[in-house]
Amino acid sequence: MPGDRRAGAAEHAEHVNAAAGLLESGMLAAEAARVLAGRLGCSQRQARRYVALAAESGRVAVPDEAVVFTVRLPVRLAAAVREHARAPGRTISSVAVQALEEFLHRAHGDRPGR
Repeated sequence: MPGDRRAGAAEHAEHVNAAAGLLESGMLAAEAARVLAGRLGCSQRQARRYVALAAESGRVAVPDEAVVFTVRLPVRLAAAVREHARAPGRTISSVAVQALEEFLHRAHGDRPGR
């Protein structure tokens, strides 16, 4: 069966955005699902899911590819990061990404490519 694997986050976003493009062109949802299934090689059921998400939320941001980046932290800092992430139900990675982006923004300003 086509599409026997799950799309990653970036691929999922691209599929939702493709569905949004079809809907924005004035195509009806049922036809958009048929076209999308043909383009993506996925089932019409999955294509309908992409179309429904696009209809509900419009285009979505395509996340950047992630890479494992290991650092050594003092025990107290690692514990503080874990606790900070745990309180609102975030991941340690999302806390680290936000902190590093804010740090780099302050250190380098709004230079392009940052």
